[in-house]
Amino acid sequence: MSKVAVVYWSGTGNTTAMAQAVEDGAKEAGAEVSVFGPSEFNSTMVGDFDGIAFGCPAMGAEVLEENEYEPMFTDVEGSLSGKKIALFGSYGWGDGQWMRDWEDRANAAGANLAYEGVMANNFPSDDDLEECKSLGRALV
Repeated sequence: MSKVAVVYWSGTGNTTAMAQAVEDGAKEAGAEVSVFGPSEFNSTMVGDFDGIAFGCPAMGAEVLEENEYEPMFTDVEGSLSGKKIALFGSYGWGDGQWMRDWEDRANAAGANLAYEGVMANNFPSDDDLEECKSLGRALV
C-alpha cells in the first residue's frame, strides 16, 4: 500500500478544504494517508512516504506562509530529490506567481512533480476540489 503525506497550512480554511480533497483522492486510489501541519513535519520524515502533497496559500507578496510553512519547506527541500510530490494552495490576489516560484524550487531540489500545482482563487470551487482529488490520486 502506498503511503502519502498531506502537509499543509491554512489561515482561512480554503487550503484546508483543498487538503481534505487531496486526502480523499489519495485514499480513493488506495493509499494510506497521513495529514500534518508544518510544525509536525520535517526532513527526517520525507523517506517514510511514497508521495507528499504540500499545501500552502499565497501570503503577502505571493510567498509561502513565513512563520511555519516556509521554515518547514526549507528544511525538507534538500530531501526531495527523486521524491514524488505535488503542490496546492489558495490565493486571493495576484496571478499565481507563488505557485510558479514554489514549483521552480521543487524542480531545483530534484523532486518529481506528479501533478501540476493546483490553485484556487479564494474558497475552492467544485472543479478545484476535483483537481485536488486528482492530485491526491497522482501521488499513489
